[in-house]
Amino acid sequence: MKPNFIQKVTNWGNYPIVEKEMRSEDTLKSIKDFVINHNEVIARGNGRCYGDASLGDSIFSTKKLDKFISFDRLNGIIECESGMLLSEVLEVSVPQGYFLYVTPGTKYVSVGGAIASDVHGKNHHAEGCFSEYILEFKLMVENGDVILCSRNDNSDKFWATIGGMGLTGIILSAKFKLKNIETSYIRQESIKADSLDEIFQLFDESESWTYTVAWIDCLQKGKDIGRSILMRGEHAFRHELFGEKAKDPLTLKKKFQPTVPFYFPNFALNNLTVKIFNYLYYKKQSKKEVNSLIDYETFFYPLDAISDWNKIYGKSGFIQYQMVIPKEKGKEGMRKILDTIANSGNGSFLAVLKLFGKNNPEAYNSFPTEGYTLALDFKVNKKLKKLVDQLDQIVEEFGGRIYLTKDSMSKSSLTNYLKNVNSSKFVSLQHKRIKNNK
Repeated sequence: MKPNFIQKVTNWGNYPIVEKEMRSEDTLKSIKDFVINHNEVIARGNGRCYGDASLGDSIFSTKKLDKFISFDRLNGIIECESGMLLSEVLEVSVPQGYFLYVTPGTKYVSVGGAIASDVHGKNHHAEGCFSEYILEFKLMVENGDVILCSRNDNSDKFWATIGGMGLTGIILSAKFKLKNIETSYIRQESIKADSLDEIFQLFDESESWTYTVAWIDCLQKGKDIGRSILMRGEHAFRHELFGEKAKDPLTLKKKFQPTVPFYFPNFALNNLTVKIFNYLYYKKQSKKEVNSLIDYETFFYPLDAISDWNKIYGKSGFIQYQMVIPKEKGKEGMRKILDTIANSGNGSFLAVLKLFGKNNPEAYNSFPTEGYTLALDFKVNKKLKKLVDQLDQIVEEFGGRIYLTKDSMSKSSLTNYLKNVNSSKFVSLQHKRIKNNK
C-alpha cells in the first residue's frame, strides 16, 4: 500500500487550513520524480508566510534541503540549499562578521522563500530587496531539468522567479552576498510621533538612516490619527560597545524563549484589548526620544522572541494585510486607510509602517515600489472580509498594490501582477484563487 501523504496544511496565520498532499525529499532524483508525476506542484519552505501562498494540491516541502554548500569568508558569499532558514545562516555568519543585507521581520523563513517572495526589510529605501544580493540559484523547471539562473545565465528565469511566488519551479539552492558588520548590536533611536503629519516628517528626516520602521496605533482618530513610534537604527561599531558587550561583540547570549502554550479563546482578542495594548505600548516610552544599544535579534525579530505567538489570535486564525501606496499619495492614502480601520472595529496589535525606495525595474514581480507600506494583523471574523474589500478599494484608488506573500482575501485586480511565469505545473492555492476571481 502506498503511503498517504494527504495532511492538513496551513501557514503562519492558521488561515486557511487545507487538506493537501505534501512531500519532502532530499535527492535530486526523488524531487524530479515528484515534479514529473504530478500535474500541479508548488514548493513550500517553512510556512511562515501569512496567507495562502504555497498551498496547492501537491506541495513539495524543501525542509530537507537544509545544508550549507560553501561559505567564502573572505568575500562574504554563502551558498546553501533552499530550505535553509535565515536563522541558520545568521548562526554561522554573524560570528564571522557578516549579516544579511536584507531580512524580513522573522528569521524563520527559508532562503528559497526569501527569493520567491523577494523579501524586503526595514532598509528598502537604502538597500533594496533580497534579490539585489542574489548571485545565482539552481531551479528545477517543469520537465525536471535543473538550470542555473543568474543575471547572465537564464536571466529570463532568474528575474521571473524573483518575486514569482514559486510559479516558475522549485529553487534547490542559492548563492548570495552578505554585508560586513563589526558587532551583533544595533544603535537605535526611538522617537514618539503624535500624529500622521509628524511620523511622515520623521521618515523624511530619517532617509539617511539604513533602517527605519514605525509602530503605529491604528485605532486613533481625529488629531491623534497616526500616533506612532519611529525606530531607526544602524549597525553598531566596535568602539561604541562597552562592558560585557565589548568583550565578545559578535556573540549573543542565549535568551529564555517563552512559548504560547495554547490557542487563546476568541473573546480574548477584541477591540478593547487592542486599544489597551496600543495605549500601553505608546505610553511605555515616557520620553520623546530614547537612544539605546540593542542586539540584532531584538531590533529585527522582536516577535521571534515568543514561540507560537500566532496562537494569540485563536483557532480561527488571522491574516496580515500589507499594501504599498505611492510616495506622492502616501500620507493621504494612509490617512484614509487608518480612518477606515478605526471605524471598522477591527483593530490590529501589529501595525507597521515603512518607507520603500525606488524599485529595481528588472525585478518586475517584486512587491515594493517607491512609497509607504503598512502591514496589519487582523483576527479572522465575520466582519473582516468587508474591511478587506474596503481597504482594497482604497489601495486601488491610490494606485497601490498588495503583498502576495501575505494575501489571502484580496481582489485579483490588486494581486494579479505576476508576469512571465510558467503556471502550467507550478500552481498555488493563491494563484488559483486569483485566477478564478478575475
